[in-house]
Amino acid sequence: RHMTGDKSKLSDFVSKDGGYVTFGDNNKGKIMGEGNIGNQHKTQIKNVLYVDGLKHNLLSISQLCDKGFKIELNRNCCHISEAISDKVVHICKRIGNIYMLNVEHASFYELSF
Repeated sequence: RHMTGDKSKLSDFVSKDGGYVTFGDNNKGKIMGEGNIGNQHKTQIKNVLYVDGLKHNLLSISQLCDKGFKIELNRNCCHISEAISDKVVHICKRIGNIYMLNVEHASFYELSF
């Protein structure tokens, strides 16, 4: 699932007791609620979990694919495309071992990730 540890990034936030997420170091973070990141006039990522203690924002590749997007990764970047039209809607730069998507500077229509 899409996740963030920064509640201030979320709009349309709804509190909920949704269980726990296990991090890579086997510690757990409690799911405190869900909301959207971005805005309706640019990129909006919907159904983002707010997880207490999460240090990074995470996008779920499988959730993007379920929404009709195609993800292509290479050593320098990641392309997010519409699966049907093959139109690239965003390119994420790779920094170290992480592909970075800057939603705040995106300038295309609402994707509803």
